[in-house]
Amino acid sequence: MRAVLSHGNRSTELQVIAIFRAYGITGWRRHQALPGKPDFVFRKERLAVFVDGCFWHGCPKHLRVPGSNVAYWNAKLGRNLARDRKVNAALRRAGWTVVRIWEHSLKEPQRVAARLRRLLENRRQAGHGS
Repeated sequence: MRAVLSHGNRSTELQVIAIFRAYGITGWRRHQALPGKPDFVFRKERLAVFVDGCFWHGCPKHLRVPGSNVAYWNAKLGRNLARDRKVNAALRRAGWTVVRIWEHSLKEPQRVAARLRRLLENRRQAGHGS
């Protein structure tokens, strides 16, 4: 288990910040006191953005459970997924739109930016972020 370490998601967060800057996406904040501690928050639009690592959040395309201590890792990853669902539900009940960006999708920054712009525009049209 020691071989699989979590070092936070600082590098992925920095990639998302670079995408925001490159595509002119403004209005985001970090470290907001919301359930699940979203990586980025657009307060006016009530949009919470999480950047999920493929391993820790069980990406259906890239998850490879370590070969040793499989029961531990299946339980651990299952708890992570359950927590993600609980956080999503809590934020949605509070009127937030939740966006989860997979780590692997950062390889296509234009798609990430287009998705976020579309969601932000939809939220603004719905009366959020006026």
